[in-house]
Amino acid sequence: MKVKIEIDCEPAEARAFLGLPNVEPLNEHMVAEMQRRMDENIAAMQPDELMKTWTSFGLQAQDHFRRLMESATKP
Repeated sequence: MKVKIEIDCEPAEARAFLGLPNVEPLNEHMVAEMQRRMDENIAAMQPDELMKTWTSFGLQAQDHFRRLMESATKP
């Protein structure tokens, strides 16, 4: 014997029915925090800033970066 039950409800309704916590405020807070951190660090993603950071590590980092770029251009 097979019994098929189809329930049409929103995710929030299902969570409430199952007794699960509402994580919407936490999710919104986490997304806002991630956006804030990305906005603060967006300048570090500029090519000239990346090169300043990478070249400050010395010749080893420069050599590694050069090899990385060479390998990226090879088919």
